[in-house]
Amino acid sequence: MSDEQGSSRRIVADSLAGRAVGRVATGPLAVHWCAKRLGISLRDYTLDPRCMAKCVVRYWEDFRPDAIWISADTWVTAGAMGAAVAFPGEGQPMCGTGRPLVSCATDISRIAAPHAEKQGRFPIMLEALERIKRGVGKDAFVVACFDQYPFSLACALMGIENAMTAASHDRRSLESLMDRCAEYAIEYAGALAERGVDMLSGGDSPAGLLGPRLYREVALPYEQCVIAALKSRTKLPVSLHICGNTMPILADMARSGADVLEPDHQVDLGEACRIVGPTAIWGNLDPVAVLARGTPDRVKSAARSAIAAIRAAGHRRFVLSSGCTLAMETPDENVRAMLKAARERD
Repeated sequence: MSDEQGSSRRIVADSLAGRAVGRVATGPLAVHWCAKRLGISLRDYTLDPRCMAKCVVRYWEDFRPDAIWISADTWVTAGAMGAAVAFPGEGQPMCGTGRPLVSCATDISRIAAPHAEKQGRFPIMLEALERIKRGVGKDAFVVACFDQYPFSLACALMGIENAMTAASHDRRSLESLMDRCAEYAIEYAGALAERGVDMLSGGDSPAGLLGPRLYREVALPYEQCVIAALKSRTKLPVSLHICGNTMPILADMARSGADVLEPDHQVDLGEACRIVGPTAIWGNLDPVAVLARGTPDRVKSAARSAIAAIRAAGHRRFVLSSGCTLAMETPDENVRAMLKAARERD
């Protein structure tokens, strides 16, 4: 193994801290794509920790990104809380069945206290993480996704339309549920951290639909609560991802306390650097138009443009990645093209 490969973990850590590095760090959001390229079904990837570990470790061995991701789908925690989840079809990830778990205060009281070692798919994810850690050793920077921040979890448990309505008209009930959701996020993330990961990441994509005022009033305080608790408990960097064009709320996202923001491809990187200040940025190539459907040359061009925008802004805390998870049809050569562009010398 070359020194460059062996230093991947250090390169990401140094990049997030703003220290000088010899090249751009990389960490594509490779999740279900890892299963597709090995011909493993999403059912097996999701429910068998050995299969998940095999897929992620093989991806790391074949491509050697600097960072790898441990994730299954966006319903791990909601399922552990009691939401009905299922596979809607062959080749589709697990998701909710559409039947809300929570429709009144009594339903909230029925949600048990969190226990990451016992509930739902938490034990599967923890075992997969342990296997992946053994497979990659100390060379890769490991990002564990603790699934969802409280508002997103509330949307999964109540139904997104009901949660959006409650944000304006029944704040007390919504916050009662989000209190329990925060407990689950902290418990699950803490269990992941105990198994030796390098960063914790969570998503709050429905929060991007609230608009700036309600985002500040409803979602942001709970993001701040979870992030503060995790940083105090684990001492690890914590990341926040919200899909879509988050420019209207980007400054508020930077106030969440997250060490890292993961902007989607609609966000202009140069402008984002100006807005978020010293907060690290992880992103943000278009996962569909560029990475899945583009040519390797187009991928290299997009990657070089992203790197140039970061450097022109004088921003040092950066990891090159997809703006969201890689589409399963993404060609191997396009992922290699992104990684190669990051390793180019000036």
